[in-house]
Amino acid sequence: MRGSDAIVRMLIAHGVEYVFGVPGDTSMNFHDAFSQATDKITHVTCRDERSAAFMADGYARVTGKPGVCFTITGPGVTNIATPIGQAYADSIPMLVISSVNKINSMGKGRGELHETKNQRAIIDPVTSFSATAFCPSEVPALIARAFSIFNGERPRPVFIEIPLDVMN
Repeated sequence: MRGSDAIVRMLIAHGVEYVFGVPGDTSMNFHDAFSQATDKITHVTCRDERSAAFMADGYARVTGKPGVCFTITGPGVTNIATPIGQAYADSIPMLVISSVNKINSMGKGRGELHETKNQRAIIDPVTSFSATAFCPSEVPALIARAFSIFNGERPRPVFIEIPLDVMN
């Protein structure tokens, strides 16, 4: 199973009905997985990563359910940091899923597309929990942990990044 398929299955299992995000070159497998489940989960396409996160925040505020959004590697993560910070300050449950470069190139400075030295370090201060899934089998436990945090602790954003080779 691809990591992207595991994400969609776990979101459906946790009752997620909407996911907000911007299609991008490093997130195409997310979109492929969502396209296979359009009868169970709706992807709301946004024009900007900040919009996706603010929409997830607004969804959570209105419905009381965790908002879910995704972004691409690097600049997508830096764009989404502000709305995550707002959700963190206001105790809003938000699951943010991001792609990240392949495992063997993470943090190596090789000039990969949208490479960031350590994108989790950018997001860590404004999340309750952040993690990297290094294999598809880790995805279900990480998403389950996010929903456990939303239901059992002070609800704040959770960030999960999935390397491109794990997503595929």
